[in-house]
Amino acid sequence: MSGGKRMRKPAAAKAVKKAKAVAKPAARPAEPAMDVAVGRRIRDLRRTRQLSLETIAERTSLSIGFLSQIERGLSSPSLRVLATLADVLGVGIAALFGASPSTDSASDSVVTRGMQRPELKLWRTGISKQLLSAAGAENRLNLFLVHLEPGGSTGDELYTHDGEEAGLVLEGEMMLTVDTETWSLKTGDSFRFASRRPHRFSNPADDAKAVVLWVNCVTGAS
Repeated sequence: MSGGKRMRKPAAAKAVKKAKAVAKPAARPAEPAMDVAVGRRIRDLRRTRQLSLETIAERTSLSIGFLSQIERGLSSPSLRVLATLADVLGVGIAALFGASPSTDSASDSVVTRGMQRPELKLWRTGISKQLLSAAGAENRLNLFLVHLEPGGSTGDELYTHDGEEAGLVLEGEMMLTVDTETWSLKTGDSFRFASRRPHRFSNPADDAKAVVLWVNCVTGAS
């Protein structure tokens, strides 16, 4: 090369190199283990009650293929779907929290330690629920700590299930729709309604989490 000048790389080559430098590896599924645990629990409850996938599909209006994917941990169900399945299985949604209780007396436990809380992460919808009361398929009254990520929602579709529910907003803001009316609940606001009334909830904030102390009471098996 004359005059000690260096040849410049073509602009296209520079662009490719820069793109490679900033490229990030593909994101891994957030909570596949959680989906597997919930799916296994649903399958165990279904088999204990001697119900076929065909029967569950007929009673929930969900396809057999979708139900099979849920049981195998290949699909992450929404809170609406989980509530529907819990109804058909004759349990509260708390019974779907991961593995079965380790002992027969688990549902009789008076105290639940902070490190022992089962957690259900609906990672696709930005909702997670920690079970504050003892786990057990026969429990009718259950206490949850619900975390709603910014934009987290149960979806646009209203849903229903057995029982009653009530709660207290501890942090942030929650939009609650029951029937045709919608409320904005902020820290310190509380609510109560029959779960058979169509409802949905969400966190409308773009940058703040909402935390809600939530009570579900199952009034009877379906």
